[in-house]
Amino acid sequence: MFSNLLTPVFNSMKTIGSQRATRVIARSMSSIQSQAVMYKGHGDPNAMLYLENSQVPTALKETEVLVKMKMSPINPSDINMIEGTYHMLPQLPAVCGNEGVGEVLEVGSKVSSLVPGDWVIPAGTGFGTWRTVAVSDQEMLRKVPNDVPAISAATIMVNPCTAYRMLKDFVCLHEGDCVIQNGANSAVGQAVIQLAREWGFKTINVVRNRPDIDQLTGYLKSLGATHVVTEEFSRSHQMKDLIKSMSSPPKLAFNTVGGDSATNILKHLDSKGAMVTYGGMSKKPVMVSTGALIFKRVRLIGYWNAKWVQENEENPELVRMFDDLFDLVRECKLLPPASETFSLKDFKLAVKSSLEGYKGSKKIFVMDDTL
Repeated sequence: MFSNLLTPVFNSMKTIGSQRATRVIARSMSSIQSQAVMYKGHGDPNAMLYLENSQVPTALKETEVLVKMKMSPINPSDINMIEGTYHMLPQLPAVCGNEGVGEVLEVGSKVSSLVPGDWVIPAGTGFGTWRTVAVSDQEMLRKVPNDVPAISAATIMVNPCTAYRMLKDFVCLHEGDCVIQNGANSAVGQAVIQLAREWGFKTINVVRNRPDIDQLTGYLKSLGATHVVTEEFSRSHQMKDLIKSMSSPPKLAFNTVGGDSATNILKHLDSKGAMVTYGGMSKKPVMVSTGALIFKRVRLIGYWNAKWVQENEENPELVRMFDDLFDLVRECKLLPPASETFSLKDFKLAVKSSLEGYKGSKKIFVMDDTL
């Protein structure tokens, strides 16, 4: 199953390159048709979204860029924005989507950092990526390599960056150190596994039990997971034996679930360790014992990738992070999550499927017919 879900990776590898014919057509027309998934108000995504057709002018201002979107994933933050529960909300009506990759078709007269054929991703949150064509100021775009699979470029900004920063920023890890995480089959979890493998860290990966648990375990281990255990196992005596068998307990924990799952992985954390929370899928609070804080001196930290990017726009570390991640993509050491693709016209099915929870595949819109 999982190998079939990676088909978009191989398809996109076959179609890397600029779309010269499309750019020629764009130059010769005063406007170009665009489709976009939009919302006018906040609420249930199944009820709030609609598909809008419009004409986008090709006559650009000096610093504007005309972009043809290629791919865009559905992330939890996209759903939260539609619901109105996300901390950053765009002005309504708004185009859905925060992450994706597009190809530059045309640039304004004073745009020097981009040329037609370049690939770009949004520089920040709220861009509106669930559309076929966009006009944007150059400052809102970040150039990315166009020699990688489109699906990797489309999904690089949120989940791999989150995994990268959490592994780098909170605990000084050394080769052989261990990281424990719940929600390990999530897109962030898969990136954590691959980066940890590359950097010499061991991982204990906690997932919910399911009928195909053996298949999921094999998939995560193929990415580099050291151990894959269920939530039930992680609360058992066997889990304590597993921790004892390692050279030292985990120094770092990643929590995207909350509730009992977060409390449980916290119990296995080493003294002076840190648990970083980056999500709350259970919608339950993180609970910690007084003893863990006083006697084990553990630290509880939150991480929000959108805020880190916003606060580090001029930081060379931002460029270094993307360079590192794309180097790993080229070496096939950082694979995108297994995915299921949809066209924009099937947005209702795609969103409904994403609301059912992460079931082994990322939902991704494909706007480029050549992919």
